[in-house]
Amino acid sequence: MTTIRATLRWFASAPLGLLWLMACTGTAEFTPPEGVEDSGADTEEAPPELPPSVDLLVTVTLDGEPTADVEIIQPGVGTAFLTDDRGQVTLPLDTTIAGELAAAASHPDARIKGDEFRRESLPEETLIELVRFDRSDNTAYVFQDSGTPERAGNTQYCAHCHVSFVDDWWASPHRSATSNVVVQDLYAGVATAWSDESACADAGGTLRLGLEPGTRAAIERCYVGAGALPALNEDCGVDSSCDGVASHTGACADCHAPGIDGELGGRDLLEADELNHETGISCDICHKVEHVDLDSASPGVAGRLQILRPSEDSPSIGLGEFAPLTFGPFRDVLNPRMGSVYRDHFTNGELCGGCHEYEQEALVPGTELDSARWPDGRLPVHSTWSEWEAGPYADEVACTACHMPAMAETGNGADLGNYIDGSNPDSATGWFRPAGDVRRHAWYGPRSDVQRMIDLAGALDLDVHVGEDGVDVALTTSNVGPAHALPTGEPLRHMLAVVEATCGGEPLEASGGDVVPDFGGLRAEKTAGEDWTAWPGAQVGDRVRVLQRPVSWHDYTGTGPFGDGRFDAEAKGMAADSFVGEVEIVEVDGDQVVFDAELPEGDVAWLVSDPGGLPDEGDTPVDLAGRPGFGFARVMVGADGARMVPHFLAVDVASDNRLLPQSSWTSHHVFPACEDGAVEVEARLVYRRLPPDLAVERGWELVDLVMAEAVWREEAR
Repeated sequence: MTTIRATLRWFASAPLGLLWLMACTGTAEFTPPEGVEDSGADTEEAPPELPPSVDLLVTVTLDGEPTADVEIIQPGVGTAFLTDDRGQVTLPLDTTIAGELAAAASHPDARIKGDEFRRESLPEETLIELVRFDRSDNTAYVFQDSGTPERAGNTQYCAHCHVSFVDDWWASPHRSATSNVVVQDLYAGVATAWSDESACADAGGTLRLGLEPGTRAAIERCYVGAGALPALNEDCGVDSSCDGVASHTGACADCHAPGIDGELGGRDLLEADELNHETGISCDICHKVEHVDLDSASPGVAGRLQILRPSEDSPSIGLGEFAPLTFGPFRDVLNPRMGSVYRDHFTNGELCGGCHEYEQEALVPGTELDSARWPDGRLPVHSTWSEWEAGPYADEVACTACHMPAMAETGNGADLGNYIDGSNPDSATGWFRPAGDVRRHAWYGPRSDVQRMIDLAGALDLDVHVGEDGVDVALTTSNVGPAHALPTGEPLRHMLAVVEATCGGEPLEASGGDVVPDFGGLRAEKTAGEDWTAWPGAQVGDRVRVLQRPVSWHDYTGTGPFGDGRFDAEAKGMAADSFVGEVEIVEVDGDQVVFDAELPEGDVAWLVSDPGGLPDEGDTPVDLAGRPGFGFARVMVGADGARMVPHFLAVDVASDNRLLPQSSWTSHHVFPACEDGAVEVEARLVYRRLPPDLAVERGWELVDLVMAEAVWREEAR
């Protein structure tokens, strides 16, 4: 470590262009330049004893003029002092901190700049000259390669210094935002899983030439089902693919591939080359966001995320072609390799609002929205930001608190103390930060392997009354964790609460009560007056569930018009279906089926493939629609009336009963009386990221994830 210290002392007086070399030292020993003597730790003079605090008069100019309200901070301490009208402030330097003593000046229009001081020759005053940065976005700038946990050889890569950050990011959903197979399949209208002609044909698709994501190589792809490109472009998608020729791209790349170099916004997702495709939303993209325009109707880099790429000439080839410019959460970053500027949208959550809030017009040509329901002409698709903003935690808990938890073991963003000897912190290595200031760049989500957020999100409670007339169950499902609705984000996500009762260990078939809605999975639906004994495609073992549909509606409190009083209960779109009974198919002759019991009478019949039993963790999803229970989703509807469609097909939101923060919904269920044995009631809350039929069509892996469960057992009678 003595050689590193000697080198740092030499660079302290070296030209700015050489300082970039010390941006990060990694784990290897660094050899001083020729002619620099490594005096060794044993020959260093002991620093003079100083009082705990020494006053330093700091004068700041901005473009040569003394400037008020500039924040002056001692790196490693963090308390900010503001300059007066003369551009001056007295900064009390804390001499007890580890490492070099310094002063940093932070102004929103200039890169952070400062001075470092030798303890043996502290000055009484210093001048910091700030210069405004150019606010014109430079389309010639190439976003920096973040590197990978294995590819981090030098400061060309963020991973060279920010080891922990890149380790987290590499496993995060942000890194795979472009390469995500579900995203790419829905974009082009393909099923990547069906790569040969027979498998594609079995799925009902057609093998055609298209473009391979990431390489744009011409390959055969299986085109099946809906896709943004074929749905939004009338001149392709029937006899040929829309890959690379579509003019309407649905703005997908604006958030899913924001790092495509050149003009920002409106780019084709298939333009993302190998690096963009592999790294998705990378370090340099987020840290080039100069401000967030939450009033913009366009998400991502098309409007809400205002990207500013540097345009000034670089002072040194070692710092790149353009003078570094990076926006971040700290006011005291002096490393010239960063060119850092403080912005609070990295700490208050506004950066997240740049993409996690999205409304749209009707996108499919020839379709339109119902102006009576949607007078502003836009449908809510993603509303996580507004859900949080309207919730009880908005003023106290930012998005980062849960999705970027603190890294208490990390000294600072450059991993000081973890990967190098951090006994002498300075501008090259950074100063120690208080525990909690450095946050994980993992963006843990609902299904994260490390910290699965759905395990902290929901809860179930059972209130059971056993009487001579039957068993009455009140099942309460609650949002106990998130500061946004549950579930949130992609509207294809949904939750299903399922309840069962047994008597002496034998199942009790429900005799009434609320049911899991249609988005819980069903194969076909028929209403009263249709032939309920004819079910094309039915198989032995399938079931027909019969529901009663009274002229009443669940009056829940949801988001937007589903909770602000604009919609009445009927407009909120959830019919109060109740369970009547179910029968099992025991014979199939063509379309005609034979049941194991008499078909009950009711208003609606649903054909389901469901072997029974409560869903378990990791199960392949089965049709739960019509089961005793309930469901929670934002149900988007296409022009043809199809429900739970991908958002680019949507012309309406039929219902949105997702649970708001700290809210609950109680469903009611009735089972017959238990005549012999004790009653046991069990409920489970299941998370599904996609509708099962869509996952089957595209060959995507989908399993049930159990979020919560509850059990009630009767005491001995």
